[in-house]
Amino acid sequence: MTPIRTDAGVGTDTAAGIELDDLDFWTRPAADVDAAFRTLRENDPRRFFREYDLQGNPREQGFYALTRYEDVVAVSRRPDDFVSGEGVNIFDNPPDLREFFGSIISMDDPRHARLRRIVSRGFSPRMLGNLSGRIEETAREIISSVAERGEIDFVTEVAALLPLRIVNDLMGIPRSEEQFIFEATNVVLGASDPEYVADQSPRGVATALSGKANELAELLRQLAEVRIADPQTDLITSLVVGGSREEVLTPQELASFFILLVGASNETTRNAIAHGLRLLTEHPAERARWQADFEGVAATAVEEIVRYSSPVLHMRRTVAADGVRLGEQEFRQGDKVVMWHCSANRDAAVFEDPDRFDVTRSPNPHVGFGGPGPHFCLGAHLARLEVTSAFRELFRLLPDIRAVGEPQPLRSNFVRGLKHLRAEFTPTRPAGPRN
Repeated sequence: MTPIRTDAGVGTDTAAGIELDDLDFWTRPAADVDAAFRTLRENDPRRFFREYDLQGNPREQGFYALTRYEDVVAVSRRPDDFVSGEGVNIFDNPPDLREFFGSIISMDDPRHARLRRIVSRGFSPRMLGNLSGRIEETAREIISSVAERGEIDFVTEVAALLPLRIVNDLMGIPRSEEQFIFEATNVVLGASDPEYVADQSPRGVATALSGKANELAELLRQLAEVRIADPQTDLITSLVVGGSREEVLTPQELASFFILLVGASNETTRNAIAHGLRLLTEHPAERARWQADFEGVAATAVEEIVRYSSPVLHMRRTVAADGVRLGEQEFRQGDKVVMWHCSANRDAAVFEDPDRFDVTRSPNPHVGFGGPGPHFCLGAHLARLEVTSAFRELFRLLPDIRAVGEPQPLRSNFVRGLKHLRAEFTPTRPAGPRN
């Protein structure tokens, strides 16, 4: 057995071969990954891991992996003890990149409270209520555009396009910029995958990230200046126009928030839709239950897709002071704790038969949108609307659509992403407007 670090001294490694920061670990079959987390939950729920760089070389740092539901919820509720301002990824980014790519999720109060208060204006019940019809229309438009083909890459042509288009329309970004934003955000979120960044050296990844960040920032700066000079009815205008300086975003803050907003859509909604089709293909009885009563089952089905797939795998926090405790364990200032939402969502102490996919599961207190506390996902309701609309239109327009072959996973331990997923269906004529 290999000795491992614990704050109580030296423990015994009961999970040899599990390395959560080794990206090769995440290329294993999903069943193997889930089994590894089950081992950790049952035998070593706060295990200390080494960190690795993108090329698999060990770093000096390490982190505690929190794999049980109760620990993830407890840390989420204690932002003063477990802070976000040092970063939400396992690795440490330079402060400027951390703030730019993390925006409000990488901040603590009072800065976090200010930005969340401003951007919350775009996610009020009234704003989202006005958006629901547009989401339905966009889902119908996208799915109708491929209906005659019979075979598609479901990720790039449907699952990724819907949330991206909705966010762009919400912000007031021209459709002509859609392909650029799609490619840029693939780099931002998939920098650890050679399909998106061919040069996986530290310099190559940093160059790719900074390049796309600068291009996105310049686009948002230009759009902000246009809205300041000529206000519109879109989200950009509501964020940069009116009120005191403290109540609007600077162009830099707007660019950072946009990357987070598009990133969150890619992370949660895009992958929930893609994983949803895969899960419904693998579980035909559950699919039949939903299709037989779409509206009656939709709310629980969407929550179960998010729980089961857990698109955002983890969020990191940093211990604020010596002596902070979690249960019986005491931490030191600067210790990293990583909340593995994907593991918490399979905790048998909370979820009955957690490895069963059940579209009518209730209750379902999953942490797929984050744990309770100030950093709970601001766009959770928007994501639910988008996933619901996607499957409503899929079942209506392409009722026999199914995933075919093996999906291509993203090489990442932050996002449980699918890059490509082949889908087949009976071709149909494009649908017109609904009566």
